[in-house]
Amino acid sequence: MKSHLSLWDIAEGRARTILTVDHRIEAPNWYPSGNALLVNGDGRLYRVPLDRPALEPLDIGFDARCNNDHGISPDGRTIVFCAHRGHGAEMFMIPATGGTARLINDKAPSWWHGWSPDGRTLAFVAARGGSRVVDVYTMPAAGGPETRLTFGEGHSDGPDFSYDGRLIYWNCDRDGHAQIWVMQADGSDQRKLFADDRVNWFPHPSPCGTHLIYLSYSPGTQGHPADLPVALVLCRPDGSDRRRILECIGGQGTMNVPNWAPDGHAFAFVRYTP
Repeated sequence: MKSHLSLWDIAEGRARTILTVDHRIEAPNWYPSGNALLVNGDGRLYRVPLDRPALEPLDIGFDARCNNDHGISPDGRTIVFCAHRGHGAEMFMIPATGGTARLINDKAPSWWHGWSPDGRTLAFVAARGGSRVVDVYTMPAAGGPETRLTFGEGHSDGPDFSYDGRLIYWNCDRDGHAQIWVMQADGSDQRKLFADDRVNWFPHPSPCGTHLIYLSYSPGTQGHPADLPVALVLCRPDGSDRRRILECIGGQGTMNVPNWAPDGHAFAFVRYTP
């Protein structure tokens, strides 16, 4: 499997590949400085400088398998990531340059997905009490109790904050198959953004407040599998003007986490070829 780390330029309306590797890398984040991306692969985290694209390993201070749920704080100082130590995914923090990891939530499984623009709040999904139902939660980035925002109405995933922190976008299958939903950051006013027959995952609103990008599977797809024909769909934050801007082989790993450039001029994604 080849992985192609790519950038889509909004103004130019096209993508360019900046790095191709002969193994799976996933889930690019853009550093707030704008000069590098963060990805995972082979259970590790890597920094990819944009001026000389290559995989630079980040030290997390212990032996665990990192997954594709990771991101950088708005001030660029901290990385949050999820890793498996044998009892489900847990959330950790390290300095942005790497270092000793600190557990930030002692409950598992937990999968991080969003950081509020003011840096104070994390959004994530989790299953609790032995249930297989995955719901949306928030918690203080500095540590503290978690707050449950959905309550088993369907499988939820991919919560990400709007540019002003007032809204959380996420995907949920409560009406039969995964669609894009939006709610107030406190969990109120939950509503479907639009309805179609596609299976839609991982909504990411742009930091400029102008766009929303999400991953779209063919009708009937179960979950968010890897290595399928998928579309990247660009629309307005209210769900209008939806356009499939790119079709590729992807899915799991293509853009699981926030992937916009700091100024919203582009977003990063990974496509795959056998």
